[in-house]
Amino acid sequence: MRTSMLKWLIPFALLVFIGMNAMGSYNSFVNTEEGVDGQWANVEAQYQRRFDLIPNLVSTVKAYADVEKETLIAVTEARAAALGAMQKAGESGDLGEFEKSNVVLGGAMRGLFGYTEQYPDLKSSQGFRDLQVQLEGTENRITKARTDYNEVVKGYNKRVRQFPGKLWANMFGFDSKEYFESAADAADAPVVSFD
Repeated sequence: MRTSMLKWLIPFALLVFIGMNAMGSYNSFVNTEEGVDGQWANVEAQYQRRFDLIPNLVSTVKAYADVEKETLIAVTEARAAALGAMQKAGESGDLGEFEKSNVVLGGAMRGLFGYTEQYPDLKSSQGFRDLQVQLEGTENRITKARTDYNEVVKGYNKRVRQFPGKLWANMFGFDSKEYFESAADAADAPVVSFD
């Protein structure tokens, strides 16, 4: 009788162990995936902060100079394009267009900042300097949020790709996440010319 009971107890204990392991792995994947999603929301929040600051910056610059109207329009249009790309990236998960539009926005902003060197009246505006400092701080926050996002994705991807997590990840439908990468032309330095 003892032998027949052991014959059933060992497979039952093994099934319970496998079930507990599967449940723990699944919950762990859910937690780490939520961490990735939460960190991406932080990246978006920093971009949103940037988008919210730009109209104030543009308004301040317009009050002091009507000299480079085309640059201000380019910044506004780049902001609108980047905001649209951010919303599309949130829906589709495609970060390529989002990053490209932010490269264009960054170039437009660098052009705007370049004009402060040519027109000292703009540079002396305290409101402009304050907003510029805020925008630079936002750029630093965006960089930090991107870095933090990539770290969270790295941890998640390790869990999804390492054994035995890979078995459970495949079974439960958890896939690797994309790292945040710069657009190809982001490495090219912008040319500032006052000709």
